[in-house]
Amino acid sequence: MLQGTFDKEQRSSGQTIISCSGEDMDKLVIEGGVPLTGGIDISGSKNAALPILFACILLSKPFTVTNVPNLRDIHTTIKLLNMLGCTCTYSEHCVQVEPGDLLPEAPYDLVRTMRASVLCLGPLLARIGRARVALPGGCAIGARPVDQHLKGLELMGASFQLEEGYIIGRCRRLKGTHITFDMPTVGGTENLLMAASLAEGETVLKNAAREPEIVDLANFLRTCGAKIEGHGTSVIHIQGVTSLSDGQYAVMPDRIEAGTFMVAAGITGGELLLHNCPFQELESVVRKLNSMGMEINETPEGVLARCAVPLRGTDVKTQPYPGFPTDMQAQIMALMCLADGASVVEESIFENRFMHVLELMRMGAQIKVSGHTAMVRGVQKLTGAPVMASDLRASASLVLAGLAAQGVTEVRRIYHLDRGYEHIEHKLTAVGARIQRVQE
Repeated sequence: MLQGTFDKEQRSSGQTIISCSGEDMDKLVIEGGVPLTGGIDISGSKNAALPILFACILLSKPFTVTNVPNLRDIHTTIKLLNMLGCTCTYSEHCVQVEPGDLLPEAPYDLVRTMRASVLCLGPLLARIGRARVALPGGCAIGARPVDQHLKGLELMGASFQLEEGYIIGRCRRLKGTHITFDMPTVGGTENLLMAASLAEGETVLKNAAREPEIVDLANFLRTCGAKIEGHGTSVIHIQGVTSLSDGQYAVMPDRIEAGTFMVAAGITGGELLLHNCPFQELESVVRKLNSMGMEINETPEGVLARCAVPLRGTDVKTQPYPGFPTDMQAQIMALMCLADGASVVEESIFENRFMHVLELMRMGAQIKVSGHTAMVRGVQKLTGAPVMASDLRASASLVLAGLAAQGVTEVRRIYHLDRGYEHIEHKLTAVGARIQRVQE
């Protein structure tokens, strides 16, 4: 079903919507070596918007979600919500939600393209007591099991069985309980946070993930009338309510997009002013970029990122928030490729997230991988080459490398990139990059 090229639909507003009807054959062609200068507006966070949209299943009255990025995953989610009976329309970065009669099934043809689709499981059980959700897909960056989601929902009274690749869940009204995660899990925390909002009694989530996107989800639910305390810490208390109300909520800005553009300033020797940048949520990233020689400072107009001295190597270990995010690992590795000395990257979140390494090496990078660790020795220059993206953040790292490389870089399979970056080529062109999207 999901074959061919993207459809581009023109809405009445005149805005181009990238739909999720297939894997496009576009590529980015980049002529590197230009320092980027100017201002960039940071879009709303994809990783915050997706759980917030799935939380709309819980609502019994209309709601408006604003600052929603125009991304492939967003439109996949809207299509899925409409199939479930929760009517959603997208226009000018706003999603209008009209609750309706819900259906329990999230089909494979949609779920297979996006890992976050499993987040409809908890809300469906909380609202209608049943769900049939295909096991999720998404980027091939390693196993991301949903066992923590299911264990928590079982403790709340749900029962599950697996049939023909579908998770089938049933329950009466979910009941509050104490749940301790085996390890911090972002998706598991989000799923159970949503489910507990309509459960009977109090739910306590221990060893919960602390990511800013979870805080944003909790703030959204609180705007709707949920009773939640402790979000942003490892222990979250949720007192269930019988219904959630109407209103409006703005999604937080995207910290990973902001971090990516910080690296873009450093790798090209440029200077970028990032508007609507979530500076506090990027503390671990800013600290590492500072250690490499970048200057990143808050100003009244936004966050200014620049590199006035030669880059130097550093060591990074990915960790759950507030540690260094795995979603920034590939990007900072691209920067390390041009830094003086050696750098070490340890990936502790996903076991298969070094697939960009071979592509960077095609451009002249010196990288050696051993297990979950990569050693990067900086080189004087990268050289443009045809490269292939393997996942969302790997795509970003190859674009960054292309911006700095001598010659022309072609980044193929950029449908991954469209899942997480809103019109990245337009934003980069506006600050001086020589980059264009072409059809292969």
